[in-house]
Amino acid sequence: MKNTKLIILSVFLLSSFILNAQNPKKFYKTGEEFILAGNYKDAVEQLTKAIELEPDMEKAYLARAEAYENLGMPREAAEDYDRASTFLDKKHEVFYHAGRLYFELGEYDKSIERLDRAILIKRNHVESYLIKTRVLMAREKYEEALRVCDIALTLKETSENYYYHGLVQVKIGNLESAEMDFINAVSKDRRNTGALRALANVRLQLSKTDFALQSVNTAIQLEPENTEGYVIRSKAYVKKLDYPKAINDVSKVILMNPDSAAMYYLRGVYYQEFAQHNNAVNDFTKALMLESEDADALYKRAWSYEQVANYKDAIRDYETLVDLSEYNVQAQILLKEANERLFELYREENAPEIVILDPAPRDKQMLQFPKDSKIVSIKGKLVDESPIKELKVEGIGVQPVEGEDGWEFLTAVDIESKEDVLIEVTDVYNNTTSIRYTINLTEVNPPEITIIAPYASDNGVIYLDSKDPNIYVEGRIEDESQIESIMINGVLASYIPGELNPGFSANLNIVNQNKILVTASDIFGNVTEAEFRLNKSAAVISENNPMGKTWAVFIENSDYETFASLDGPSKDVTLMRAALAKYQFHNVIHKKNMNKSEMERFFSIELRDLVRSNRVNSILIWYAGHGKFINETGYWIPTDSKREDEFTYFNINALKASLQSYSNYVTHTLVITDACESGPSFYQAMRSIPQERSCDDWKATRFKSSQVFASAGYELAVDNSQFTRTFANSLANNPNSCIPIESIVNKVIRAVVKNKQQKPTFGKIDGLEDEDGTFFFISKDF
Repeated sequence: MKNTKLIILSVFLLSSFILNAQNPKKFYKTGEEFILAGNYKDAVEQLTKAIELEPDMEKAYLARAEAYENLGMPREAAEDYDRASTFLDKKHEVFYHAGRLYFELGEYDKSIERLDRAILIKRNHVESYLIKTRVLMAREKYEEALRVCDIALTLKETSENYYYHGLVQVKIGNLESAEMDFINAVSKDRRNTGALRALANVRLQLSKTDFALQSVNTAIQLEPENTEGYVIRSKAYVKKLDYPKAINDVSKVILMNPDSAAMYYLRGVYYQEFAQHNNAVNDFTKALMLESEDADALYKRAWSYEQVANYKDAIRDYETLVDLSEYNVQAQILLKEANERLFELYREENAPEIVILDPAPRDKQMLQFPKDSKIVSIKGKLVDESPIKELKVEGIGVQPVEGEDGWEFLTAVDIESKEDVLIEVTDVYNNTTSIRYTINLTEVNPPEITIIAPYASDNGVIYLDSKDPNIYVEGRIEDESQIESIMINGVLASYIPGELNPGFSANLNIVNQNKILVTASDIFGNVTEAEFRLNKSAAVISENNPMGKTWAVFIENSDYETFASLDGPSKDVTLMRAALAKYQFHNVIHKKNMNKSEMERFFSIELRDLVRSNRVNSILIWYAGHGKFINETGYWIPTDSKREDEFTYFNINALKASLQSYSNYVTHTLVITDACESGPSFYQAMRSIPQERSCDDWKATRFKSSQVFASAGYELAVDNSQFTRTFANSLANNPNSCIPIESIVNKVIRAVVKNKQQKPTFGKIDGLEDEDGTFFFISKDF
């Protein structure tokens, strides 16, 4: 009895386990979990078991359809949506997905049937109308596709709907309407690269080449890996006769898709039109290796063979083409006879005219090219009453393109070691023109314009020091060739014609003007236009500043070749410029990372000319960078200096010599260096603590001063300068209308000594005139 009960209990438990193990809901749940995990193969297996146990579980069909689609099995997915639709015949999305998948499979009847069911259930389902539009386009039913796409647009004006509406318009031939559709598509979604490319294509067909380039360039920027954009842009470049750029774009496509016969063919066509027939033959051959029965490639290759006089291979290609083609012999005979008669009726005896467009000739039979040129482009136009039969440049055939007012051509020519170029053109009636153009190699660099007075900053700002409505402008031109003209605001400037790198000057009225325009052109037509903005704020400063016109010069050396690079100079100069902002400085010159030759030229020539021409009264020179103190001599370290090579350093005694050359123009000179001791040969040290001068001491501003303030450290510069920090703080926190340099010197010395660093030195520059004046920092509120 006990054994019987035990057997019954075991059978019951086993049955429960089997029923639980075969629960379809658990298989479905497991399948859903596999889908979420991206394990679509196992998901299909679990969902199939669920369907086998419960054939009417619609959600299992839908889930399995999703898994099949992710596995790249669209037919199985479509069939599952069909099965689900028998249970969910009121769910439009089930029919939509089935229709979408049948469209991808190319089964258009099934696709239309299911999409119509989706639309019948939900009249405003935009996605169904859009897929149906694409199905009708695939079946070439463009008028019907347009009506369906109209409905989609009525329901929702999306970028995608406008895009497909435009595609249908293109098929119908409504190019202007298509252009507007693509514009709307892009305005809805500026990243719709398909619409941008389609817009570029339509604009090419409408001869809006520049606008087409704008559209396709944007598409390429957004999607640089899409080859279609480069192909479209190449066609735009061809319309502009810019074959090198067109060929470059197709080459990019070939790099991305090296097995595309169409791209080799297209590049071959471009090479052919650019008269590079050997390259064209190579590309047509590659296209035929990939598609041996490409009739167009055969014909084009034959034509290029002819141009390079390879008649044997040209005949072979023409014969192969005949074998591939079917002809109506009678029609060909009649057509030939008619053309022969028309040809004779139009016969004329006027020779063609050759017009060179680029390079623009300065003489009828002289072509100018940049010096050292080897391969050059020649662009021209042929004017004749009849079609052009043949054009040769240096004996090589060139294919001209018929335009609105003649035949245009563009060709590449090897001019190395040549003195001239022969261009020969013959029309269909054998009227011939032959011109031998002399080659003239010239420089192509435009002139460089520099304004010396009034001073112009590196960013093109001229600082005026008076309110005078008339200004005197002085400058210089640097160019490899002679200057043909110099114009300032449309007025011819004064200069010496025929002189290389001439100086120029002009008197200008600047009433109601905020800029001047200087235009310089050389004898080879190279032109530079330089615009300079007028800053009149310094004129107000000049009226109230007892120090006169005051300039500050900062030398910031931080990026060294052999010495350690520094962050400190940049911070120091920024700190000082901020501190000087509250004081009356008419101009600040900021030079960065100067090498030795640049430093020598700047102080001995450039700064001298600027000070003289701009009548500077007071000048502050601040050096931030590495320094050296060797044999009682201070050095500033240029960025190209070599370690342990004293000759490569900038001796600040050379600075003194430069300052002496323009001391006649300057009343107050102040040199500040935080790099090293300046050395006894540079200055006369003060015997005691500097006596602070009064801002009311008019003699101190009118009498000359030549002063130097230098840190006394003998080591290289550091990135955290107590010297500069205290100097800047003294200026920034000064409550008075002016502060003399002596006050700042005393504050800096106290701070540096307190910080247990070597005491800085302050004194007069030896050899420069000093009448016991001093350098005042005058507040803008003075």
